[in-house]
Amino acid sequence: MKPRYALGSAALMIGSAVNYFGDRLLGVRIEFFHGLSTFSGAWMLDVFIVPFVAGLVVAWIFGQGGKWLCYFPPLFVRCLAYAQIALFEQVPPGNALIPLGWWGFFVILVMESAAFGGILGEVFIKRIYTRPASAKLASMPPPDAKP
Repeated sequence: MKPRYALGSAALMIGSAVNYFGDRLLGVRIEFFHGLSTFSGAWMLDVFIVPFVAGLVVAWIFGQGGKWLCYFPPLFVRCLAYAQIALFEQVPPGNALIPLGWWGFFVILVMESAAFGGILGEVFIKRIYTRPASAKLASMPPPDAKP
């Protein structure tokens, strides 16, 4: 496997782990709906901040192109969480599994939060707007050239 693919795979796995353990740390499952109290502060942290941090981590690990790769960890985690609840778990009393339309909207919110983190991560590591050293050398005139 090429080193870039290995780095991308590692970034995806670490970003997914950050997102998964952030969800578990907050104790929020956005796939459950239990009335208006569903949308609490912890829920907002889980939808906006946790994927943002995961996107930041993916961009820091992967480097240039991390802003495109950071969309996938929250998508993987949300799809697996919804499938786990729908197929293997019993919904607790007082809760309901949210409809797929709402779930799709929440997944889009989560992925966009991760995208902001990915863009900011690339800006932080300063790899997005810089040229590689070989391109800088190629654009320089030869030392004996007269102006």
